[in-house]
Amino acid sequence: MLPAQEQFAQFSVDGQRLYGLLHIPSEYSPSEHSLSGKRPAQGWPSVVLVHGFTGNQGGDHRLLPVLARQLAARGVACLHFDCRGSGISQGDFSEMTVTREVQDTVAAFEYMRHQPGLDPERVMLLGFSMGGIVVSLAAAQVRPHRLALWAPALPELWLPMLRGGFVPPVISDHGGWPISREFLLEVTRLKPLEAAAAWAQSMGGGVARVFHGDADQTCPPEFGVRYAQALGCDAVGIPGGTHTFESFSSTEMLYTETVRFLTGG
Repeated sequence: MLPAQEQFAQFSVDGQRLYGLLHIPSEYSPSEHSLSGKRPAQGWPSVVLVHGFTGNQGGDHRLLPVLARQLAARGVACLHFDCRGSGISQGDFSEMTVTREVQDTVAAFEYMRHQPGLDPERVMLLGFSMGGIVVSLAAAQVRPHRLALWAPALPELWLPMLRGGFVPPVISDHGGWPISREFLLEVTRLKPLEAAAAWAQSMGGGVARVFHGDADQTCPPEFGVRYAQALGCDAVGIPGGTHTFESFSSTEMLYTETVRFLTGG
C-alpha cells in the first residue's frame, strides 16, 4: 500500500467557505517497498465523496474517511468535504437544497481538477444516500471518469414530510434540523434517474456502479436497482447491509468492492 499525505482543503461557493480533507498518495522507492509507488505521468486519479442528508464529511461510523484512506493507499487521491450548512462548512442548514449541494459538488470537482499531481481527466464521483441524488444531477455537468453510488436515495423518500400533500409554509423541525420549504418544494420534483441515464448516454455508456445493502430500510434496495437500470450498470448487493452498513462484514465488503471499482476493477 502507498503512504499518503493528508491536508486540509477549502474552497468557496457564493462567498461561503467549504471545508474538507484531501488525501493524496505519496511516491516511494520500490527498493523500500513491494509496490513501485510511482505516480502516473498524467497524475493520480481521484474521487470526490459526497455525504448524505443531515450528514457530514465523516459519514456514519467514519465511512468516508476510512474509504478515503484505503483509496489513497492504492493510488487514488480522495476529497471528502462538508456541503454548505453541514459539518464545519459555512452556511446554515436551513438554506440547504439539493441544487445548492450540486453547486458544492461541482466546486469540489473543479477543486480536484486543479490540484497539482492529480489527473484532471480522471476525477470520479461517489455519492452516499442523498449524495447519490446530488452526484447524479452533477454528473452531466462535470462528466466524472467513473460514478459510484452508495445506498442512493430517491425524491420519494421525502414525501412523508409533506403532510396531507402540502408543503409546510415555514421551516420544519426535523429532529432538530431546520428543513426549508424550498428544499421540500424542490426535492420532490427532481429527476435523478433521468439525469443519471442522460450522463451515461452522453459518455457513450458511462462507467458506474451501485452499492446497496439488502437490509436497507431507509432507502430500499429497489432504489439501487432503479439507479443501476438507469445507468446501465451493475448493482452490488451488500448482504446484511443497512442504510449505513452497520456491521463489520457489510462494511468490509462495501470497502472492498468500492475500492476495486474505483481503482479500475
